[in-house]
Amino acid sequence: MTDYSDEHLKKVLQRAKIVAVVGVSMNPVRPSYYVARYLGLKGYRVIPVNPGHAGKMLFGETVRASLSEIELPVDMVDIFRRSEAVPPIVDEALEAFPKLQTIWMQIGVEHAAAAAKAEARGVTVIQNRCPKIEFQRLFGELRMGGFATGIISSKL
Repeated sequence: MTDYSDEHLKKVLQRAKIVAVVGVSMNPVRPSYYVARYLGLKGYRVIPVNPGHAGKMLFGETVRASLSEIELPVDMVDIFRRSEAVPPIVDEALEAFPKLQTIWMQIGVEHAAAAAKAEARGVTVIQNRCPKIEFQRLFGELRMGGFATGIISSKL
């Protein structure tokens, strides 16, 4: 299911406090970077996860190689990976965070079996959506073109 009510999405965004972003980039023009940055600016604690950048600092946090390296109780895992990479990420998230509230899969990312597994454990699953866009839309911040990254770039 990728048709979610506004009330449902708003509740998910309001209850999350700590968000692990899997597949975050260090490149400021990449969507995973500016979505994670935006969430941090909106008060979420963002824990970056990317094995290729493990140990580096991003948004005031050390980049983790995997979800299992995070010692905090994460509320939401935001997945910036291809759909076929989702099942092991969901498995690791369910193992690492017993009180996980939400698995969020970015635009273009869906995996029915992984979603069903998480939902069976009581975890809310959002697929094929962007938390930045939904936050802006639901909380009155959507700007011209749908993006308000705070970054000026000639690249579209």
